[in-house]
Amino acid sequence: MKDMVFISLGVIMASIGLKGFLLPNHFLDGGAMGVSLLLQIQLGWDLSILIVLVNIPFIVLGKKQVSMSFAVKSSIAIFALALLVHFIQIPVITADNLLIAVFGGFFLGAGIGLSIRGGSVIDGTEVLAIWVSRRSSLTVGDFIALFNIVLFGFAALVVSIETAMYSMLTYLAASKTIDFILNGIEEYIGIMTVSDFSLDIQQTITQKLGRGVTVFRSDGGFGKKGETQSDRKIIFCVVTRLEVTKVILEIEKIDPDAFVIQYPIRDTKGGMIKKRPLH
Repeated sequence: MKDMVFISLGVIMASIGLKGFLLPNHFLDGGAMGVSLLLQIQLGWDLSILIVLVNIPFIVLGKKQVSMSFAVKSSIAIFALALLVHFIQIPVITADNLLIAVFGGFFLGAGIGLSIRGGSVIDGTEVLAIWVSRRSSLTVGDFIALFNIVLFGFAALVVSIETAMYSMLTYLAASKTIDFILNGIEEYIGIMTVSDFSLDIQQTITQKLGRGVTVFRSDGGFGKKGETQSDRKIIFCVVTRLEVTKVILEIEKIDPDAFVIQYPIRDTKGGMIKKRPLH
């Protein structure tokens, strides 16, 4: 039920982006959706039909690369999007090209991100990127970047350079929105703390903040004045981005001179933090 709610919201948001912004103004996006929009401009076919046709190969590939459940959910999402694009009518919201690019990308990106949260895709480019990355030296990000460079380059030739440039803004807005929906509030941060009061910090994080820690034993190095430091313990924990400030404040209360390192973590599994849904 939760997955279907995410998918439904995603389809609605993507429909608003397409019908209210991109389609009436002949703007493109990246990925499979960009291919569908480009074909619609060139061939004049119904976009709803093109969305289904372009994504069929990605659904078949997704069944092999991910799972049957993923393929079924993606099929439902793409078919629902095609129906909404075909039947709903949304008045043109703005004629300003910059607003069209930014907000069209925002709504479309929100739709794609929510659909991924629901365990499906309405743009199959990432499925193809995974398949290519497993058979070449390209990463998923490299392939998506190359795919969109070719797409926007072709759009500049057959449509116009201005349209291609605005479409790049649409793609950037969409990709940033997707990143925020997938990683935003629940983005995980690793915090590594080196302090002479490591035991007190460990107890505060585990007992007061209710978060798990890992303790590393470290060899002594050199201090600020060059003297050799005694062996000590390093405290490592993972929290969400919203919890970082609270952890840092507690560490500073115990040891204002503690050496604290923060860095983003792509994803986590298990432990004492909230599980992120599988995509």
